[in-house]
Order: sequence, then structure tokens, then C-alpha cells
Amino acid sequence: MWPSRTRTETVTCLACGDQVTRSMAREYDKHGDRWDREDKEFEHLCKSCHDDLCHYPRDELEALLVESEAGETDRASFLADYLETVEERYGTLEEES
Repeated sequence: MWPSRTRTETVTCLACGDQVTRSMAREYDKHGDRWDREDKEFEHLCKSCHDDLCHYPRDELEALLVESEAGETDRASFLADYLETVEERYGTLEEES
């Protein structure tokens, strides 16, 4: 069934928490495949937060976040686990001068 044309759908930005109309939001698919829509529920970003994102490919990032229990543990535990996993797989991050 199609939604009513008189009702304006609002969504919550997953980054800042603001409620915006659907037309002022961008879909976010944590699996990186927004074109395969079957049985999916999308999260949303407001246009401002979407513009602030890095739009480079994120190969392996979502799997790494799930593995590190993002959103399921406290911040300090998540960051420690994430950093340890990244260093094991990719080596220590060295900043350029």
C-alpha cells in the first residue's frame, strides 16, 4: 500500500538525531548496497550530515564495526577493540608530517 500523499514522512538522522522530512534526507545502507532493496529497512542521514561524510569506498569497514561490537558496548571498550583489530590487520597508523 502506498503512503498518503498528504502525510509528510519524517525520519531521524542517525548521525545528529534531528528529525527531517524524508525529502530532506539521504538513505544510508550499512551494507553498502542501497540498490538491493528487497527486505531492507534503510537508516537515514540529513543532507548536512550526509555532505560531511567521507564518500570514499568503505571496504571491510561495516564488517569491522560489527565485529568490534559498535553500538553494543561502551565507547572505551569499542575503541580499544577497534584499534587493536585495525592494527592487527593493517599495521600501526603513522601520521604524515
